[in-house]
Amino acid sequence: MMTFKTIFSGQLEFGNERSFERVQQMFEHRAENYYRQVLLLKPEDIFNAENHTLEIPRLIAMATEKEWRNTINMLEFIVQYAIAGDLSAWMVEEGRVIDHRHVEPKGDKAAVQAFLTGRELVKEAGKEEEAMKALSRAIDKFARHAKAYERRGFVNYQLRNFKDALYDYSKSIDINPDAAEPYFGRAIVRIAMEDDKGAAQDLELAAKNSIPLQPMYWQARRIKGECHLRLGEFDKAALEFKLFTRRNFSKENPNFRWRKRAFFNYGRALLETGQYA
Repeated sequence: MMTFKTIFSGQLEFGNERSFERVQQMFEHRAENYYRQVLLLKPEDIFNAENHTLEIPRLIAMATEKEWRNTINMLEFIVQYAIAGDLSAWMVEEGRVIDHRHVEPKGDKAAVQAFLTGRELVKEAGKEEEAMKALSRAIDKFARHAKAYERRGFVNYQLRNFKDALYDYSKSIDINPDAAEPYFGRAIVRIAMEDDKGAAQDLELAAKNSIPLQPMYWQARRIKGECHLRLGEFDKAALEFKLFTRRNFSKENPNFRWRKRAFFNYGRALLETGQYA
């Protein structure tokens, strides 16, 4: 039977004990009666009763197509009861992504709708204040909304409210320390505040919490290399640029257009370290 490498990562918030227990019971019922335990996830490994969450920091498993399909169907069922968070999953064959899924709450809960509205407004130029209000409303409705804090941090960064941006990104990290995005965002703010050392530390965590299949992993590596260059840490910079320049990016990948700059900086780092090849 053919198997594939699968990767799962993410967190879902259910808000309170009653909702959490209901979801846990439904998961166990469906696992037994619908899927006959042909799943890649076990409830005892993913449910956190203390925080009322489903947590998958990183799961890598070889799986059959049936195990993958059942697990995705289960997550798509469970997510409709969540109030915040998201989950991503990849199926990989010989380093090539053959299936990718992303699930998140899209129901009619006030916190869900406020976040979705705010996230869309973030993408529109000149809508920063409206985006801020919507994301703040999501946080008011659900205080543990890590993704709303992360997006509000980005809006604050755009508005050059750097201290507020640091606060929002840090709050997002406190709630979900396994997400890559708030570390990346906080690093960009630190760079704007000329704190390259702090930025490099955050970018290392952004890379650690993402995977090489994601553009953010390589963005973090490249920008971390630039931080090391400015800090005079040329060996560390050379390593980051070496990794980046050896990666083959498709033209659609946002990292593609940064290759020339990365090669240039790699050369600078090698010259400073006395390495010419």
